Amino acid sequence: MTRKLVAGNWKMHGTKADLSQIAALATAHPAPRIDILICPPATLLAQAAGLAADSAVMIGAQDCHAAASGAHTGDISAPMLADAGAGAVILGHSERREHHHENNELVAEKARAAHAAGLIAVICLGETLAQREAAQTLEVIAAQLHASVPDGSTATNTVIAYEPVWAIGTGLTPTDAQIAEVHGLIRSLLAERLGGAAATALRLLYGGSVKPANAAGIFAIADVDGALVGGASLKAEDFSPIIMTLEATA
Repeated sequence: MTRKLVAGNWKMHGTKADLSQIAALATAHPAPRIDILICPPATLLAQAAGLAADSAVMIGAQDCHAAASGAHTGDISAPMLADAGAGAVILGHSERREHHHENNELVAEKARAAHAAGLIAVICLGETLAQREAAQTLEVIAAQLHASVPDGSTATNTVIAYEPVWAIGTGLTPTDAQIAEVHGLIRSLLAERLGGAAATALRLLYGGSVKPANAAGIFAIADVDGALVGGASLKAEDFSPIIMTLEATA
């Protein structure tokens, strides 16, 4: 059985003082039954990787450029992330899609770059509130999945995270039935493309206002293999209960 995964996206939060939170997580979970991933800002990546090197905590990044190198001022390539100690990278997050105008094709290019550098690509999908209210959710998710996930994606190098845009940082979450519907669609589409066994092994995360109070209900939903957590991952005292809740289902 594929190990479940809980990932923390620190977004644009954190300074060197906050590395103590990673140390606290590593101490609290020395031998977890699930995989734990923390994605701090790029300024902390190398230090975080060094701190977590002998622990069960994996360190990841929040984005990468599609090119391996070049004249791209301010950007960071996938090989650079791997060199800094990252094992994974979040790609296609709705905040990148909206604020940096990233489309599905660019996300797929970045995922191919991540794969080539030996990184796990955590590819995010999600609909806006307007799309949800217009009953377009399944159509949007299917299109994003088709165009954002490149050929060669496997359970070893790829994770899919469903994050409804309207639930990120708002305190709102879809109903259990809505989450199950989308995760079921993703699993079935992956099965058509990759085959049943490969689709079953590929981990599907739910993200969007996941916190200790609602984690158990979310993790009980079919086809949910873990979570991509935002604000609740910034403090070990908030993130640890989510880790333990997922462990209880493993």
